[in-house]
Order: sequence, then structure tokens, then C-alpha cells
Amino acid sequence: MKVEEMLQHVDHTQLKAFATWEDIVKLCEEAIRFKTASVCIPPAYIRRVHDTYGEKINICTVVGFPLGYSVTEAKIAEVEQALKDGCNEIDMVVNISDVKNGMYDKVEKEIAALKKVCGNHILKVIIETCYLNEEEKIAMCKAVTNAGADYIKTSTGFGTEGATKEDVELFKKHIGEDVKIKAAGGVQTLEDLEMFLNLGCERIGTSKAVALCAGQIAEAGY
Repeated sequence: MKVEEMLQHVDHTQLKAFATWEDIVKLCEEAIRFKTASVCIPPAYIRRVHDTYGEKINICTVVGFPLGYSVTEAKIAEVEQALKDGCNEIDMVVNISDVKNGMYDKVEKEIAALKKVCGNHILKVIIETCYLNEEEKIAMCKAVTNAGADYIKTSTGFGTEGATKEDVELFKKHIGEDVKIKAAGGVQTLEDLEMFLNLGCERIGTSKAVALCAGQIAEAGY
């Protein structure tokens, strides 16, 4: 797979708590140069990035991140403010405690509530697979599908483990036909990046894509 094609599926990510404006600028400049799908940035930087780059860049942010246990009303407020500030895509974290308690209907209602606020904007649902068993992962596939979200996403990148081949294959068996897959947190090599894309992931969340593709980027004369 050519480097240009791979990078078009990447949500170029910088979500560290200590990310500086210089870090965000570097991320954005790389995203524009290499035509990544989006930049995924902390909510506090959305307005500044939008004011700086305008329509040159597709902004994604996170909600209820990274632990997921804020109340639905707080997550809705986060979404509303993010969209107002110029964000186009939302990656929300489900209430993992609700999942572990078997409260799948409650989780589905929360996802649906956030999707209603998002409207035509893309909503990706992070289920944090490292904390879930197979039954819970399947239940989340159904909840994401029934709630009308656009993507199911494996991980925050802040848990104990990131995306795995097995989880992506499980998703493919149990999500609805309109739900896409985003792998995140498990992309350590160029081979990982290509593997997840070949498995059918539409998006890859990683901070490392440009570095991983450096050799091919040089060869391609970017």
C-alpha cells in the first residue's frame, strides 16, 4: 500500500496532557503536508487551530476522555462546545463502568444522545477493548450500531493495551453495515499500520504515522 493512501486514513493525534502549542502546530503542519484524514487534538486547542488553519484542516477531538465516566450531560456539553469551536469529528469514550455493570441499554442511549447533537458530524465511539471481555465487546458493537454512530473505535491509547487484530476481526462480525472501524493505540510499526488498513479499518488513530512512514515519504519525494 502506498504511503499516500495510508496517511489519508490516519487521524494524526496529539492528546498528551502536556501538549504545547508548538506540538499542535507541528501536528497540524504535518497533517496538511501529508493530507491525513484529520488531526485529533485536545478540546482546549480546537478554536485556536480552527482560527489558525481554517478549512485547511479537518479537526477531530475527544469527549469523556480518557476514562469515560463523566455523566452524559457533561459529554453533551463537551460536544456542543467542540462543534461551536470548529470541530468536525468527535471521538467519545463510553462509560466503561456501565459496560462492566451490564447496563448496555444505558450506554446505547448515551451514544444516541451524543449522535443527535453531532448531527451530520462524525461520531466515533471508543469502547476501550482492553478492559472488556468478548461478550461486552459484542454488546458494544450492537450498541454503537443501534445508536447510529459512524465508527466504533478500539482504544483511547491511554489504557493497558491498544488495538489488536483479533478485536478488529470481532468488530467486523458484529457491527452494522453502516458502522466503520477505527483502530487506535496499537500501531507501533509500519507493518501494524498496513495490517489494520488491510483488515478493513477506515481510520487509524496514531501519533506515529508520519514517523513510521518516513522512509517511504522520502522515497516519494514529499
